[in-house]
Amino acid sequence: MSPVHSALLDLDGTLIDSRPGIVASALAAMRSLGHAPDDTLDVTAVIGPPLQDMLRVLLQAHGDGRVDEAVVAYREHYGEIGLFGSTLYPGIREALQAMHDAGLRIYLATSKRELFARRILEHLDLISYFQAIHGSVPSGALDHKPELLAHILTERNIAARDSLMVGDRRHDIAGAHAVKMRSLGALWGYGSRDELETAGADRLVENPDDLARAVLTMLRR
Repeated sequence: MSPVHSALLDLDGTLIDSRPGIVASALAAMRSLGHAPDDTLDVTAVIGPPLQDMLRVLLQAHGDGRVDEAVVAYREHYGEIGLFGSTLYPGIREALQAMHDAGLRIYLATSKRELFARRILEHLDLISYFQAIHGSVPSGALDHKPELLAHILTERNIAARDSLMVGDRRHDIAGAHAVKMRSLGALWGYGSRDELETAGADRLVENPDDLARAVLTMLRR
């Protein structure tokens, strides 16, 4: 019997451009702590890792270590406003449809809070493509990609050899390799070609129009 193939997809920088909403919520969090960040704040380099890591970097510029307070303020703003500042990359809907039509099981694997990720996919009318949505949880147990991917493989009874992780940052690649899964680096996201190659991505894909073909080719080798 042929194996059932699964594609695990990152969200920010892979399916959606979430930068505007993330910037708005990061600015709101900084201001809630009494800082006056510039409206042109560039968070591109820190999108992808867990939220605590992103806010820690931003607060360091102000000599402020109140990361937990910033996280609470960020999530309050993001849940009300920020998450709606996400747009779908052109070609992603078609890629998801092609993978779905080919019989792949598609799972979301994001460091974003699972609740927020689900609301974004519902807002963008993508939820029907996914077998399940997996993201970070309040306990913090799944904040990092190796733990998250290991959880998904176990929870969904997925064999690493029959699956593939798609993401735009080194954390996605490292997480995949930690659980002995192959990885596909998305070059339209927030990570550079050099970052993904240095992390050891098994293959790179240039644009969303080629995503389904690249995923199917890798999984069917």
